[in-house]
Parts: sequence; C-alpha cells; structure tokens
Amino acid sequence: MDADLRAGDSGIVPPATPTLRRDYLTGLENVAQTLGTMAPTGTLGVIIPLLIGKTGNGTWLLFLAVLGICLLILVNINGFASRCASAGGLATYARLGLGPRAGVFTGWIYIGAMLFGAASSAPSAAYYACLVISQYTGIPNSVPLAAAVTTLVVIAAWWTAFKDMKLSGDVMIVIEVTSLSVMIAIIVLAMLKGGTWVDRPQLKLEGAGPGAFSAGLVLCFLTMGGFESATTLGEEAKQPKRAIPRAILRCVVPIGALYLVMTYLLVGLGRKFGIALDQLVTPFDTIARAIHHPALGSLSSVGVALSYFACTLGSINAGTRTMYSMSEDGYFFRSFGSAHPVNATPHRAIAIFGLLSIAIPSGLLFSGVSLYSVIDYVSQLTALGFIGAYFMVCLAAPFYLAREGGVSRPRIAASASAILLLGVVLFQSVYPVPPSPACYLPYAFAATIAAGIAVSLWVRSETGALKAA
Repeated sequence: MDADLRAGDSGIVPPATPTLRRDYLTGLENVAQTLGTMAPTGTLGVIIPLLIGKTGNGTWLLFLAVLGICLLILVNINGFASRCASAGGLATYARLGLGPRAGVFTGWIYIGAMLFGAASSAPSAAYYACLVISQYTGIPNSVPLAAAVTTLVVIAAWWTAFKDMKLSGDVMIVIEVTSLSVMIAIIVLAMLKGGTWVDRPQLKLEGAGPGAFSAGLVLCFLTMGGFESATTLGEEAKQPKRAIPRAILRCVVPIGALYLVMTYLLVGLGRKFGIALDQLVTPFDTIARAIHHPALGSLSSVGVALSYFACTLGSINAGTRTMYSMSEDGYFFRSFGSAHPVNATPHRAIAIFGLLSIAIPSGLLFSGVSLYSVIDYVSQLTALGFIGAYFMVCLAAPFYLAREGGVSRPRIAASASAILLLGVVLFQSVYPVPPSPACYLPYAFAATIAAGIAVSLWVRSETGALKAA
C-alpha cells in the first residue's frame, strides 16, 4: 500500500509536513556555522580596537578571563549537546533542564539575540562597504547609501539561508578563512617591520585597573558571542551528538587564542607606529599603509564587510531554526514549523528575520541615528541576549544531568561558576547606568522578549494546548 494511504474515512492521509534535511551536514559545515556567527575578522577589525581603547594594556588579560568564562559555558552546553540533538539548541536545553516555561523564555531570549545580531551585523557590513565604495568611487557616505547597502546585505543573506544550509556553510567558511588570512598577514608583516614580541607595558599591566576592566567586560564578552550556534543544527548534522560538541570546541579555543595573541600584538604595534587604534575607522588598513602594503589594507576592509555578511547569515540560520523548533513544539505559529519542500530550510522564519533585519537598522537610520550608533545600540541588545541565554542553559545543566545520571561535582562547579560570572557580566551591562539612550536598551530587550512570550501564550491558548501550572 502507498505510504500516503491508510485506513480511515477517506483512506487518504495528507503528505507529511516538510522538515529540515536530516543527516546532511558535515563536521566542517558545523564549524562554518559557528565561525560565521562569531565573525572573527569583523571582531578583529571593529570590536577589538574599541576594546583596546577601553582597556589598554590590560586587554589581553581581560580576554584571558572571558575565554575562561566561555570555556565554563561550553562545558555546560556540551553536557546537553552530547546527549540530545535539536534545532531548538539552547531553548531545548533549557526546557530539558527546567521545564517548558524556561524553554520558551530561553528560546525568545536566543531568538532576540540572533535577530539583533543580524540587525547589527548587516549595518556593520554596510559601514565598511560604504567606506570602500567612497574610497574608490568618491560617492559620499549618506543615510540612503547606508540603508541601501544594509538592505542588499540582508537580501543576500536571506537568499543564501533560504537556498541551502550547505551553501551557507561553504560561503561562511570561505569568507572567514580568506579574510582572516589577510588580517594575519598584515600583523605578521608589521611585526617583521619593527614590532616587538616582548611589550613590557602590557606585561606589567601599566594603566590597567578595575575601572578599565569593568568598562571593557561586556564588549569583550560580545567578541565570543555565537560560539554555540552550531547547536541549532542538531536535526541536520551527521552524528550530531559527537560532531556538534567537537565543532564548538574547535572554534572556541583557536578563535579565543587568536584574539588573545592578536590583541597583544595590536596594542604593541599601535604604540610602535603611534596609532590610536580605537580612533580609526579602518585600523588594519592604517597599519597596512604604515608598512607600505596598501593593497592588503583595502583587502582587509573588504574582508571585514564580508565577515559581517557571514555573521548576518549565521545569525539568521541559528535564530530561524530556534523559531522553527518552537513552532514544532506548539509555541509559535504552526506554519513556521514547516520547512521549504525543496530546500528543506525554515523559509518562513528566514523571511521574517530578513524583513526585521532590514527594518530595525533602516528605521533607526531614517530617524536620525548615525550608522555607527545604530551598530553600537543594536550590538548591545545582542550582547544582552547572549548573556541571558547562556545564563539559562548553565542554570539548567545540573538539573538535566542529574536526571541523566551524568552529574558530578566538577560539572556542578562549572555550572555554579558560569552562573556567578555571567551574573557579574550582566550586572556590568546595566550598572553603572549608561547615558541616554543606551540606558533604555535593557528595557527594549525585555519588551521584545515579553512580546515573544505573549505570542507563545496566545498560540498555545488558541490551540487549546496550554496546560495548568
């Protein structure tokens, strides 16, 4: 008998709802998803110079501390990833440990993080692309140009995410490996031209203190945000319970070490060549021109723009799969839990993400906010999302492992330490209270999450599936 037929009134059963393609992605594509969302080239070109401006000679030590926090978070995440596989990623982990309500709460926090991640990465790509456009064409930077390039970045990311996850992985890995190679080449050549490997002011932490570390903590934490995004490929990866934990580890440790080394060298080179890195819009381009390699400098700017395009793509991939999983579980509109019948991608969620990723930065730009401030504000919203989602998963881990028989004192210590340290990071993100309008960002993020939870409650009540506490 045909698989689509069975006994019943009509004898016909509707075709199964299209789902994500299972046993599809290789270990390299899992790595690509994490690498793309982390955007190491963009981080090196934009965030790290700003961090150096805040923390100075103590930046390398702050990075070491943040890398330690991320390793603790990784232990908690991999406790889940090695035992279960789901497109819901962190939302599923929180549900397994703390129950459905915690899963919904964490899911919307994570969706918010990825939505704002895409909405900040696209204008970041536009920012660098506009600099290159102006340099070679003489077209002045303007709000319409920034909005147009932002829109093109999102459309390109939407199309890639819509077509195929393998295509997304290939695009992200090629972009990051190529652009990182250019960045590393600039630093190596600069060191050969007169850099110093032993920079005593940094080793002695001259001028560094609690105030500097406090000022740079949240920004430093943002540099590692997105390292967990491969967890959302749980339904598509080959041997996900083994491949995804490996993919995360293979990104966190090398990329964290790269940031640590590059930060140390950048501070020394800035001092050697008299360059105030945080005061420049294109610090790597400036270093390349200082050592008489202007072509590498231009390539680095293109690389940063492409890296933020990859981050836009990675954020869309991760956020939409979480939305797809919540729809399958009945906490969002059912139609969003159906994949594209040909491409096997969460196409409806991708469309929503694409529209909002254009609307958020474009709306701010046309309301008079500068492109740089748009990136700053929306990136801070992204950081709040990452911190909140990681906090919930670390809280859920010991409860889940206790039921699975995998709890131990070291794992409890890893969970408790991560929760404590994430609490410190979260506190530093809201206190001292920043000046207006930045002081309203936590409220804006909370309102976004509240709106998402309200939708979930409404959907559950409409389907009659809402259960009593």
